[in-house]
Amino acid sequence: MPLSLLALCLLVPLSLALEWMDAAPMWVFASGAAAIVPLGSWIRRATEQVAERAGPAIGGLLNVTFGNAAEFVLALFVLRTGNTAVVKATITGAIIGNSLLGLGMSILVGSRGRAKQTFERDRAGLLASLLILSVIALLLPALFDYSERSLVSAAREHLLDERLSLGVSIVLILVYAANLFYTLVTHRDVFAGSEEEGTPTWSLAKALTVLAVATAAVSLEAELVSSALEPTGERLGLSLFFLGVIVLPLVGNAAEYASALYFARRDRMDLVMTICVGSSIQIALVTAPALVLVSYAFGHPMDLVFGHPLELMAIAGSAFVVNSIALDGETTWFEGVMLVAVYVLLALAFFFATAS
Repeated sequence: MPLSLLALCLLVPLSLALEWMDAAPMWVFASGAAAIVPLGSWIRRATEQVAERAGPAIGGLLNVTFGNAAEFVLALFVLRTGNTAVVKATITGAIIGNSLLGLGMSILVGSRGRAKQTFERDRAGLLASLLILSVIALLLPALFDYSERSLVSAAREHLLDERLSLGVSIVLILVYAANLFYTLVTHRDVFAGSEEEGTPTWSLAKALTVLAVATAAVSLEAELVSSALEPTGERLGLSLFFLGVIVLPLVGNAAEYASALYFARRDRMDLVMTICVGSSIQIALVTAPALVLVSYAFGHPMDLVFGHPLELMAIAGSAFVVNSIALDGETTWFEGVMLVAVYVLLALAFFFATAS
């Protein structure tokens, strides 16, 4: 029996049983978070099986859609509780986690026994440019909020923040759609990978069934995790800010990290860059704007004003570091060390931050 299937058979029933028995929230949180990790792995596997049948163009779109499914669903349930600050923290954590920790660990693993690894500069350059665009879009609402704070009333300022965030969200989604059209249609020959497509080992019905069941199970586990989030933080002496920036993104992206490490070891660094940096871009250009739009349906409108300076510095710093690495089209183990080191430094700062 595969390890991920064995984990599902143990963790999902365990988390449901703990919730039914009114166990301590910390144990419900831990079991639910642990169950999301193998569920995310099964979502990834099912998506890859469908993608191999649909071809590279549709396959790329499917991987974009479901790559961050676990994290998006988790953010949705936190958003439903009205804790928009934690949702913004998870956005920050996902961006820095993928581009720093995920990419850094992949470079370290892939560099073992190799002097360097290479990747296509055109694709990496486009990803780096989109990451810079993401930084500009996420910094803008915070700077706008700061500049308007002394000029208008608090109520008026909040209204302007919401309107600007809605406008920014729509623009970002349109930009991401244009990026898909650019890379998958008009310039498909430039960005098409040279690697051969795999042969699907699952039937289409099996892949779609696994995808649907795993996504539904993630939704169930995400509800358990979100309901136990605040009491868990209080019990462990951790701020919701730290849980949102560090813990929840690690849970949601664990399957992606595993995939990136797997392909890095096989020297497929183009795919690693797409998984790590592309996932950060998807969070910034699709997930965050989608959460803003959905928040109105939940009755808890969320803007894109990242109020803590650490969040803004972390996002901007991540983009700067990734951009510098993507310029030369190659990586060495020491660049992996630097990426992981930056992530650890940021995690320390978030741990000691007093924001809640």
